[in-house]
Amino acid sequence: MFPPALTDGYRAFLSDRFPNERRRFAQLAKTQAPDTLVIGCCDSRVAPEAIFDVGPGELFVIRNVANIVPVYETGGDYHGTSAAIEFAVQSLEVSHIVVLGHAGCGGIRAYADKAKPLSAGDFIGKWVSLVAPAVEKAGDSTAEDYTTRLEHAMVSQSMENLLTFPFIRDRVDAGTLAIHGAHFGVATGALLIRNPETGDFAPIVDRAGQALRPSALVTCD
Repeated sequence: MFPPALTDGYRAFLSDRFPNERRRFAQLAKTQAPDTLVIGCCDSRVAPEAIFDVGPGELFVIRNVANIVPVYETGGDYHGTSAAIEFAVQSLEVSHIVVLGHAGCGGIRAYADKAKPLSAGDFIGKWVSLVAPAVEKAGDSTAEDYTTRLEHAMVSQSMENLLTFPFIRDRVDAGTLAIHGAHFGVATGALLIRNPETGDFAPIVDRAGQALRPSALVTCD
């Protein structure tokens, strides 16, 4: 049986949202033109559309374990994420890329704890091995906040890896594409933005929604 919760949700969509947004969906059926690509974790608690309060067609979203961007390569590995990045940048011509990490990331924890494989294929283990280059950025592995710092470091590493894609580097250098880093606190709702000058993560708005540091959202170095 198809999941009842999804059936109920679809009924609600048909009776409320779809009629109210029929014109938008008719336009989306013809084309999509999102301005921003979000690369986030596939964790069910971290939905970019909910965090940024956007509707259909406003974001192009890539989600994988631990919001990892692999380095550019043309061999036989890790092309699912790269293919989606290629489409967003080259075809949709997005103006912004946001790498969105989050608190309590299971993929980061699996790497940090050297978790045992969940299957004979060890697909998660092989994938999160790409976290390794971020370890040096995270610092002391015995520190109490190590996993949080590793989550931040992985965002920074993915941002660096994006710049290994020639078509991204060209657009960043031309000033037509900006890369940003962010980290979402599931329990707190806090969104931290990476400062490209210092690499630190800090809130961009306060609890009342007032801007704190708009200059943080600038093109990645």
